[in-house]
Amino acid sequence: MLITLPIAELVPGMFVDSVSKQQEHINSIKIKTRGLVRDKTIIKRLISEGVEELLIDFAQSDVALPKKYQPVAEPSKPIVEQTDSLNTKSHAVTVEQEFLKASVHYEQYSRKLQALYSDITAGLKMNMSLLDDIAVDIVGSVFRNHNALTILTRLKDKHIYNWRHMINTAILVSVFAKYLGYKEKTIKELAMGALLHDIGQAKMPQGVLSKPSALNDTEMQVVRKHVAQSLGVIKGEKGISPLMLDMVVNHHERLDGSGYPRGIGAEKLSRPARMMAIVDVYDAMTADRPHQLGEEPISALRYLLANKHLFDSELVQRFIKCLGVHPVGTIVKLNNERLALVMEGNHENPIKPKVKIFYNAKHKHHITAKDVNLSENHELKIVASIKPLDYQLNLARLLKEHLLV
Repeated sequence: MLITLPIAELVPGMFVDSVSKQQEHINSIKIKTRGLVRDKTIIKRLISEGVEELLIDFAQSDVALPKKYQPVAEPSKPIVEQTDSLNTKSHAVTVEQEFLKASVHYEQYSRKLQALYSDITAGLKMNMSLLDDIAVDIVGSVFRNHNALTILTRLKDKHIYNWRHMINTAILVSVFAKYLGYKEKTIKELAMGALLHDIGQAKMPQGVLSKPSALNDTEMQVVRKHVAQSLGVIKGEKGISPLMLDMVVNHHERLDGSGYPRGIGAEKLSRPARMMAIVDVYDAMTADRPHQLGEEPISALRYLLANKHLFDSELVQRFIKCLGVHPVGTIVKLNNERLALVMEGNHENPIKPKVKIFYNAKHKHHITAKDVNLSENHELKIVASIKPLDYQLNLARLLKEHLLV
């Protein structure tokens, strides 16, 4: 269980997940403390660094959750009404119900972020309220039905990669954080951090970013400066929290110290920074970009899992459980020569999601759509992920046909 505590309540034996509040006069970005508090010396150092609040993971702590933070049952209310505050604000809806709203909003986000990107490139002031509205909207949709927006992250367009990447990472980090049990307020900060993480690219030579072939070493050095550019863009903006800064500064850092811009290692990387690194690489690998076509999700997940020296292996495993081996919106081939669209993941058994069968792969024609829960059907199983173009399928059209109600 993740609980935000004031520094005054921190005691040895608690496991610090991340720093959630730090005095603004502290100059350097120190949001890097993660681990078990072994003695009071560590607490004194945190206080001296201006830390005011921390996110404590009691699942990894050696001390029990303080009584005042333990949920108290109210006898006057049925147990079913004692839900988390996150869910009382947003009533769950079906993926079809949420998809209609989500698909309209997704395109609106893209247009607004494209305009924002152009404004920053032209030297105009960044519109923070616009980003805040998008973050709130994304988190609200994720809590109503996280599958709807997640499905939309599967749509690809190399010509608008920059702002789609901003949207997709905000969606994915929100879905991941909800799965991990973060509070809604923190998830909104994470979504904002994702929207901001590459904002400095608007200040860079656009010819480099849109180059249709692989970048050379000199061009890569230019691209790596986007972290500093991002900090320059958001410097002085109201509403930028230490958590957001952490995500912007550290999303390209790696556990073994091989990342950039500072080459810091695991001991200095917070959980949000590790989450952002995973989400950033996953979306970049699966998206169509000017210089390469996107890979299938399973390939990106395998890459993340295989590189334990770069990415937090525990978080990667939980990310896979969260999204599924075949994430929603993926087209898969079944052992009966049918194609299906993954509609809902299965956290208990990630290889057996809920799917909608829609195509006869053997005879290459559409069939009457049928919903199947693979965890309940012991005859059918997924044999491969399919790229839509392999069967001349238009994913955007498929989603509208089968999800718009």
